[in-house]
Amino acid sequence: MGALSQLVQDALDAGTSLRRLGERAIDPETGEAISWQYFQKLIKNPPASPPDPKQMRALAAALAKPYRHIQEAAAKQWLQYEATELAGYDAEIRIIVGHLAGKSKAELLQWRMMIEAAERAQRQAEE
Repeated sequence: MGALSQLVQDALDAGTSLRRLGERAIDPETGEAISWQYFQKLIKNPPASPPDPKQMRALAAALAKPYRHIQEAAAKQWLQYEATELAGYDAEIRIIVGHLAGKSKAELLQWRMMIEAAERAQRQAEE
């Protein structure tokens, strides 16, 4: 089961009904809703394409999850993309390291240098 489908299944396993998910599935920005049947489809026979941003916002509202969490689950399910957030930075700084096959040596070096520079800056700020 894909990551987004699993989030829906987890909500069902916790006792939320498909109809209740459908009632809560309203995009807070546009007011557009998705039906409970969409949730059923996600767990039984997921669509070939990922949800669009309006649908993801509605899914986030229904599942009471942050939008970013829904985006990550959709990316994992449809694009086989995973990201890991590194902890230990203040609220203004988030570093996300993407795990994608085929990064060039130059890209890997660039990421390594950025992370090392951030760690140096943090150590200097603490001194």
